[in-house]
Amino acid sequence: MRDFIDKVRASGIAYCVASSARVSKMYITLGQTGLLPLFEHAMFSSTMVSRGKPFPDLFLHAAKTMDYAPADCILIEDSVAGTEAGIAAGMRVFSYYADPFSDRDGLAAAGGILFDDMRELAGLVPIR
Repeated sequence: MRDFIDKVRASGIAYCVASSARVSKMYITLGQTGLLPLFEHAMFSSTMVSRGKPFPDLFLHAAKTMDYAPADCILIEDSVAGTEAGIAAGMRVFSYYADPFSDRDGLAAAGGILFDDMRELAGLVPIR
């Protein structure tokens, strides 16, 4: 994941994290992975909108705040509800299913582009 984020950053592409978790929890989880410094500039929580996933509100809020049209956004998700929300927002959704608790069939039915190895991401997502 770190390699992918570094490629996105080097390309000058804006990025953020939009999660059902509270911002305080994101600080903990991203801090534990060492990714916090890469995301703390733009973290969006479902607590910032009236309806969480599977509704598109969170992703639409993040896109609007960052001044991007939803159709110009790419979403990386690992849940069925998040994939549904991204599709409803009009975003292209890449759905990660390698977690043993993932619902691969549900992610596919929700419309996500499936992948099971984070190292594949840079090859799937168009980065110029």
